[in-house]
Amino acid sequence: MRPVRPARAMRAGFLRPLSLRAGPEGGRPGAGRALGTWLVVGALAATLVALLVPVALFGGSRSAAADAPAWKDDGAGTRSTAFGPLTALDRDFVRKVRLAGLWEKPAGRLAQERGTSDSVRTAGEHLVGGHSELDRRALDAARSLDITLPGRPTEQQQGWLDRMDAARGAEFDRVFAQLVRAAHGKVFGLVALVRDQTGNSLVRELATRANTVVLDHITVLEDTGATGIPRTRGQMPAPSPAPDQQSTAQHSDEEMK
Repeated sequence: MRPVRPARAMRAGFLRPLSLRAGPEGGRPGAGRALGTWLVVGALAATLVALLVPVALFGGSRSAAADAPAWKDDGAGTRSTAFGPLTALDRDFVRKVRLAGLWEKPAGRLAQERGTSDSVRTAGEHLVGGHSELDRRALDAARSLDITLPGRPTEQQQGWLDRMDAARGAEFDRVFAQLVRAAHGKVFGLVALVRDQTGNSLVRELATRANTVVLDHITVLEDTGATGIPRTRGQMPAPSPAPDQQSTAQHSDEEMK
């Protein structure tokens, strides 16, 4: 007969293989460390997903700065003036107001001469009047703040004028309205940025007036029906200069010394 093993011996014999295989805490050797590693990896992956999902949903890799109005830093830093600090943004804005007048006043005159509708000719009238005033203001501000201003349009702006000059009839209406409306749409954001951030009283006054004039121009250009943008209800009256600004046309073409 086969001897009967004591129960204690049987239990020991059954558990011994398990004890040989078992590591700390009853698991396999290194199982705790492996589990911890996977938990860390999972947490990092979850963090990465949390960062990438908003980017994918709200504009890809484009940052908010990409949508900010464009302006050029002249590298001269911020200067103190009698009217408050003058930043690179302030100086660039005054120069852009001057540049706008250098090409949009000629564009307005072309519209007055060649426009095939009253609305196009009216838009041209608003451009000439509005930019004559803003040009004078920019010249005055530049003198007081010692800002050097351009004396001719940029190459791109001259190209726009050349396109208008070569167009006739309904084609002129379309080229004029679309080019000038697009330019005003871009500068509108810059006007708001400067009005919000500038600490210079002269620049703030220029930006405040420019905001009104640019919005008026956007409105009358849209009312031509040639911009591809729905018309604005009604037309805004032409911006009237202040009493001390009656001689704007006389000074608008004056060059900085």
